[in-house]
Amino acid sequence: MSHDHHHHEHDHPHPRQADVEDAPLTHYMALTDAVLDLLVAKGVVTAGEVRRALELVDAATPAAGARMIAKAWVDPAYKERLLADANEAAGELGIDGGIIPVRAVESTPTVHNLIVCTLCSCYPRFMLGAAPDWYKARAYRSRAVREPRAVLREFGLDLPESVRVEVHDSTAELRYMVLPVRPTGTEGWDEERLAGLVTRDCMIGVAVPEAH
Repeated sequence: MSHDHHHHEHDHPHPRQADVEDAPLTHYMALTDAVLDLLVAKGVVTAGEVRRALELVDAATPAAGARMIAKAWVDPAYKERLLADANEAAGELGIDGGIIPVRAVESTPTVHNLIVCTLCSCYPRFMLGAAPDWYKARAYRSRAVREPRAVLREFGLDLPESVRVEVHDSTAELRYMVLPVRPTGTEGWDEERLAGLVTRDCMIGVAVPEAH
């Protein structure tokens, strides 16, 4: 879905602020715990298997996604595969992309992509690491859709009016990551050096990579 609103609502909290309402255990978190307990009790999985799976998730960092972005910048064929199937593209680099489909959306000089989950906090954790608190906060989840430009400015990203902002709403069935524009001045850089420019926020869309 695409939103490009320009109005401002100054009485809203900053999107980086985590809401008090988001602090307690959510319905989905409680449901997940209950399902896991039931699976262990029924013998479908063991507690050890659950622990190892959670350790794998916790070990994920934004460096995985950064490697994918850097390779896409230098390898056009890989970029096409990434845009076609991000999970498969992750596997090419030895990265476990998880079982939930992830779609990579490409930003260009005229289109900037922003990721949000308006219902809860769906997020490609295997590729981007743990979701930041502000991503899960109600302030970000609601305002990113209604006034994306205002939200981006509060993150320090002031886009020209000529750039269209497209907001993508992640769900339990489909999650997104941004393939940002490669910074100018990085011609001839190898993948490792390029990956160092790609942060978690760049792959969410609240920031852009900068050569330094």
